[in-house]
Amino acid sequence: MIPLYHDFAGETVLVFGGGSVGARKAARFADEAGVVVASPAFDDRLVDLADGSDSDIELVRVAPDADAVGEWIDRVGPVLVVAATDDAAVNAAAEAAALDAGLLVNRTDVSSADRSDGRDARSVVVPATVDDDPVRVALSTGGASPALAKALRERVEAEIEGAGAMAELSGELRAELRERGVAPETRRDAIRRVVRSEGVWKGLQKGRSNGRQEAYSVIEEVLKG
Repeated sequence: MIPLYHDFAGETVLVFGGGSVGARKAARFADEAGVVVASPAFDDRLVDLADGSDSDIELVRVAPDADAVGEWIDRVGPVLVVAATDDAAVNAAAEAAALDAGLLVNRTDVSSADRSDGRDARSVVVPATVDDDPVRVALSTGGASPALAKALRERVEAEIEGAGAMAELSGELRAELRERGVAPETRRDAIRRVVRSEGVWKGLQKGRSNGRQEAYSVIEEVLKG
């Protein structure tokens, strides 16, 4: 499987199932997409999330059976369908209907290891993610071990603390060096030295101005050398 990022801004995600798994999936997509959750009951966390002032989550209290999921997909018009019910037949029907409609689908009760015939290219795994805007790291075990994905996410969170500030700073410095007419090879070397400098990382922990000052020192050493 090859990890890809997908922009869901302005799109709709349809989630079948309002339990803990469906709630987690809805929360993952709600920051970017509109989310419709179809379920006969809803996890309390999902209700609280949907009641939030900034939420774009619609809860539809319904219990679609395997024959009705296709109608809901046609009605909502999503780009991604999440099959997260506790009924394997409904999940299978939602997956099949989504694939027939040419949509992406995430089925939560079946991992890659469970599929003897492999996954359809539109059948996706939603990875665990670690964010330090604009840096995002995705972690997946192919659905085989969500517990391991969670444990790895916690470890990576500690490792990339401050990566967002470093990404912004290095991007700004790269543009400044280009404007100064610094040769591409020298520019790349300078930015590599900046992002690997412990002094710059520690400076950023004290504030952007401190990090920038440390970065300038590193860059000048490269330019002089």
